Amino acid sequence: MAKVTWKPGTMEYPLPPAMISCGTMEKPNIMTAAWTGIISSEPPMTYVSIRPSRYSHEIIKESGEFVINLTTLPLVTAADFCGIKSGRDVNKFKEMKLTAGKCSQVSAPQIIESPVSIECKVKSITNYGSHDMFLAEIVAVNVDDQYIDENGKLWLEKAGLIAYSHNYYYTLGRNVGFFGFSVCRSAMKAKEKMKNVVVEIKEPKIIKEESDKKKKFATKRSPWGNKPQADRGRKKFDGKDKFERSRRSERNEDADNRKSFRGSMSRGRPAGNKPNGNFGRGKPFGKDKRFNKK
Repeated sequence: MAKVTWKPGTMEYPLPPAMISCGTMEKPNIMTAAWTGIISSEPPMTYVSIRPSRYSHEIIKESGEFVINLTTLPLVTAADFCGIKSGRDVNKFKEMKLTAGKCSQVSAPQIIESPVSIECKVKSITNYGSHDMFLAEIVAVNVDDQYIDENGKLWLEKAGLIAYSHNYYYTLGRNVGFFGFSVCRSAMKAKEKMKNVVVEIKEPKIIKEESDKKKKFATKRSPWGNKPQADRGRKKFDGKDKFERSRRSERNEDADNRKSFRGSMSRGRPAGNKPNGNFGRGKPFGKDKRFNKK
């Protein structure tokens, strides 16, 4: 496998397409920025890089505050819209029907629909060519309580977070490990079992079509194994058809009886007349030729 060398560029993917809210509750604004991340854990520090020409750049530079809102699948359309449209021309909260919520430590609004909103206060602004990096301290984190269990543990994977990679948005895939699993024996054994598992991502429409197809050709249980549900098995009950079949069956049975009778005791009699045991009824015994003595 060979690698091709390209000129220097921004190829650190995937990235979080965060929705940066700024301004005030009276005049809120949102921009989408993928160039954001963690710098330090103690104290908790983050950054966001913004072009000086952006409308949000002016607001954050003047106020010194902003909120990082994580993007989920239901918010992906709003995130894309807020990354293209300018706050100078349109009210993005109103256009995308988003709710601005009050924060505890900053005057900038948070997006209520986002599962996690991180309140930040700017510490410094540094220019690095095309973008200015706003270095900020995290002063509060607001989390949707529906993702917190009774023990206080956060299950953020249930929120449906979105990743951004080379101009495309993606949902996160399956869990392939946890921090420290490489030195955990039981975790490594579990990983070996999953080594040959292939995960295929399909569109929701294709999944629905395949599900409907399986239901159509579903099998039903029986003591002799699974039988396919054929169309005739789902036909409506037809009393007339059943009556005709029973009549045909009776006629066939009569024909079989007549054949066996002709083959044994019906000599000289018309087909279909069964013997009743009274061969000489109505005739004098002596006049029957079969019993006349010579």
